[in-house]
Amino acid sequence: MTAPMPSPTASPLATRVRAQAHAARLAGRELARAGAERRTQAIRAVADAVHRRRQDILAANQLDLAAATERGLSAPMIDRLRLDHARLDAVIAAITEIAALPDPVGETIRTSTRPNGLRVARRRIPLGVIAIIYESRPNVTTDAAALCLRSGNAVILRGGSEAFHSNQALAACLTDGLLAADLPAAAVTVVDSTDREAMVALLACDDDVDLVIPRGGEGLIRFVSETSRIPVIKHYRGNCHVFVERTADPDMALSICYNAKVQRPGVCNATETILIDEPIAHSFLPRLAARLQEAGVELRGDERARAVVPSMTPASDEDFATEFL
Repeated sequence: MTAPMPSPTASPLATRVRAQAHAARLAGRELARAGAERRTQAIRAVADAVHRRRQDILAANQLDLAAATERGLSAPMIDRLRLDHARLDAVIAAITEIAALPDPVGETIRTSTRPNGLRVARRRIPLGVIAIIYESRPNVTTDAAALCLRSGNAVILRGGSEAFHSNQALAACLTDGLLAADLPAAAVTVVDSTDREAMVALLACDDDVDLVIPRGGEGLIRFVSETSRIPVIKHYRGNCHVFVERTADPDMALSICYNAKVQRPGVCNATETILIDEPIAHSFLPRLAARLQEAGVELRGDERARAVVPSMTPASDEDFATEFL
C-alpha cells in the first residue's frame, strides 16, 4: 500500500501529519497481528519507562506550568496540567492496571444460528487507527495510548498546547515501550506541533484514520465534529451529576458525593450537580451540606433544597448547566 499523494498546495506541516497518519495505518496492521502477549509487554514497558524517566517528565511539566502561569491560565486549568510524584505514581498504576486487563481482540461475544443452519459469530476486532484530540491533562496521553494498545488499535494523540512539553516527554516513554516489545513506534504517534493546522490536517486523513475521539471543552468538541471528515465519538459538556436514591447507604453516598466534588474540583469528571431523592432530602442533605461547606465548596440550591439547608445560595437555571471546575 503506497502513501497518499500530498496535495500540490499542502503545507509541510500538513504533509508531515498525513505521513504520520499513513505510518500509523501500517503500524496498526502489525499491532493487530502481534498478539496479546506482546501488547501486554509493550504496556508494561511504558509503565517502566514512565518510572525511569520520572525526572525528565517532571522537568518538562515545570516548563508547561511556567508557561501556563505566564499566560494567565485559571487555577483549575493549571491544576489539570500539574504533575508531581504522586500523580506520576497514579499514571504508572493506571497503565499497569490496563496491562492486566483481559485482551479483547478476537473475543467472541455472541453467536447465533440462522434458519438455514448458517452460524454467525460476533467477535471483537481492532478498529484500526484512532485519533484522540484532548486538552490539558497529560495523563490522558498515557491512558489513551495504553487503552488503544490493549485493544490492538494504533493511535494518534494530539494534546493541547498547554501540555506540549509534558506530552513530548511522555511520548518518549510510549516509544520506549513499543520498541521493548519489538512493535513499530508509529503505532502510537504524539503529534509534535501545537499549530491548529496540524489538527485540521489530521481530521482530513480519512484514508488512514478510522475514528476521532475529542476530549475537552465544548469549543474543541464542536470544532472537531464540524471539521472532521472521519467519524467522531463526542460529548459536549462536562456537567457531571450524582443522584442519591432513597435506598442508598447514606454513609457510602456521603463519601461518594464528597469525593466526586472535592478530590479534584478542576477536572472534567468532577461532579457539578447533586440530585437527592426527595424522601431522604431532610435526613441526607444537611449532612452532605455540612461536609461540603467544611471543605470550602459553595452550595447553590433550588427552593426545595434551600428549605432544608437555608444557607445555600439560590441557584439559577444557568447554574444547573454550568461546568464550574
